[in-house]
Amino acid sequence: MGWRNVIISQHAKLSYSANNMIVQTFEGINQIPISDMYILIIESNQAVITTELISQLNFHDVKIVFSDDNHNPCCETVNYYPNNRSLDKLEKQYNWSSNRVNILWTKIINNKIINQINVLKFYNHNTETLENELSKLELGDVSNREAVVARKYFMLLFDKKFSRRDFSPMNAALNYGYSILLSTFNRSIVLNGYLTEIGIHHHSDENNFNLGSDFMEPFRPIVDYWLANKKFNQLTPDIKFSLVELLNVEIKYNGKNMVLNNAIDKYTDDCLNYLTTGKSIKIEVELINEVPNNALNSNV
Repeated sequence: MGWRNVIISQHAKLSYSANNMIVQTFEGINQIPISDMYILIIESNQAVITTELISQLNFHDVKIVFSDDNHNPCCETVNYYPNNRSLDKLEKQYNWSSNRVNILWTKIINNKIINQINVLKFYNHNTETLENELSKLELGDVSNREAVVARKYFMLLFDKKFSRRDFSPMNAALNYGYSILLSTFNRSIVLNGYLTEIGIHHHSDENNFNLGSDFMEPFRPIVDYWLANKKFNQLTPDIKFSLVELLNVEIKYNGKNMVLNNAIDKYTDDCLNYLTTGKSIKIEVELINEVPNNALNSNV
């Protein structure tokens, strides 16, 4: 499995040769082994990529994320035919037990709220109101504690005037970080042979990634945690690079220290196994170290 997060942020030609991605820029030519790559983010709309390279990256399960004119993620590649996808697996996904779905969604939201509380505690905010809401969580979150907590959480973390609906630089950064997480979850779901369109809570006809949107919830506070003490007037390349680098931060999943992208793969596998087979599942996602401020990606 690859480990390298590559970001293309300037005019470049991307092509394939001898198991390498060839990156030609005004400064020269770089070669990156495809076997080392985990995700490729093409930020520049002046970059050109060959179909051969797209095919090879897809074959090696490297996710490609493309950005729009504002340099925000707008689409990504999805492998149509993973080797382990079967009709039997898809039928099981379509017929997942409603009881398991409700139990898993409750565990997901429970851990998300716990992580939101821990983020607030790290920044010395009072968490009593969120803890009260957590105590009201019911099976399947039928009373929508997730939404109630989210409104209170963001106002506590940032300020009382903060809204997730405005177009502030902070919201742009949050959305960018969440998009990177979502792409990583989509990659893991497809590698397991399941469809991203069929979710357990999200059911939008306009969302091709309902299941990824469901699974990623406990991991969102990792992005919040890193951004909460940042002050900026625009979403700069350095901030974007650091948000991608969060995939390499060490967290704790079910008591074991793991790099985030590996934890996402293990957690996704656990969730899918539970939904399909009923195998017992434990969900404890914890941020254990301060997230690094530097960007350690391959930036071209």
